[in-house]
Amino acid sequence: MRFEFATAARILWGEGTAHEVARAAHEFGRRALVVTGRSRRHLTTLRTGLAAEGVACVDLRVEGEPTVEGVKAGAEVAGAEGCDLVIGLGGGSALDAGKAIAALLTNPGDLLNYLEVIGNAQPLRARGAPFIAVPTTAGTGAEVTRNAVLGSPAHRVKVSLRSPLMLARLAVVDPQLTWDLPSEVTASTGLDALTQLIEPYVSNRANPLTDGFCVEGLARLSRALRRAYRDGGDHEARADMSLASLLSGLALANAGLGVVHGFAGPVGGMFPAPHGAVCAALLPRGIEVNIRALRQRDPAGEALRRYETVARVLTGRPQACAEDAVEWTREICRELQVPSLRAYGVREEDWPALTSKAASASSMKGNPIALTSDEMGEVLARACG
Repeated sequence: MRFEFATAARILWGEGTAHEVARAAHEFGRRALVVTGRSRRHLTTLRTGLAAEGVACVDLRVEGEPTVEGVKAGAEVAGAEGCDLVIGLGGGSALDAGKAIAALLTNPGDLLNYLEVIGNAQPLRARGAPFIAVPTTAGTGAEVTRNAVLGSPAHRVKVSLRSPLMLARLAVVDPQLTWDLPSEVTASTGLDALTQLIEPYVSNRANPLTDGFCVEGLARLSRALRRAYRDGGDHEARADMSLASLLSGLALANAGLGVVHGFAGPVGGMFPAPHGAVCAALLPRGIEVNIRALRQRDPAGEALRRYETVARVLTGRPQACAEDAVEWTREICRELQVPSLRAYGVREEDWPALTSKAASASSMKGNPIALTSDEMGEVLARACG
């Protein structure tokens, strides 16, 4: 067995750790670009802390999920303002935008030179400017991943800027920053984390390090997601979700993903659909089709045993079978009111293009079994049902 593990240089987790961000920022620079999402929750507190530490602050707001053009513009702002570090404060969109901007500050040339699919996919040459990731949602794990997912509306795709040189110098995961999340955001981000714990565990790139993260994360998420959704003030559940999200990021960055994320990128690139909600709509269907394909073509393989472990952890039943994972995920998606992909405009005439793009997506390389085009189409069709 050979595997690689890479993550943020330093990780802080726990209630109140967000108060340490400003002091840490002082170690990296004197002028910070602070990238936030649509919500600017907690920005005032961070600005006050940075000022007390003698770190100037330039704000950049990312509306919706980050785009290629938006990141280019953000890097121009950071360069013109003389920013020497970047702080991402928000959900996955803010963190991915911040990572990409930090990379562009030290790697010259057009962003397209470094992008997959629509660009030249050249490797980054230099480590990005110091980047501090401070998630305010519990789901994406983007604080510890080595890529940034960017939309290109002109191409109707989402593509990745990917390199170990993009990893955060510091990831600060404070569950208190998630206490005021609305229920719909709790649901979509939480189900994203669920997907990112299951897919790396059954991935053909799974390894002993990521296995532990996945099993621990699934145990915490299975007991906490419903509670956090129903009662945002349940601080114990919020802490479990925050840690599960972090573990999902550690896992996906080092063991890969699968069919759910294979489709999530193309769907998100072609339709105005939030990433977490897309993953949630696809998850039970992706698991179901994978398990059936494994029973037909690899019944004695390791992946089926791993799906059985997923089912047992999620349900708490020692005798659960792999298919019980399908029912558990289907039921929680119903409880959390996950809409089908049709709610975002996906129609039958779009299925061939989406299936073709998903089949060639980098995430599909980690799927535990190669799916046929009919099986891929079935995943998408059921997610639209």
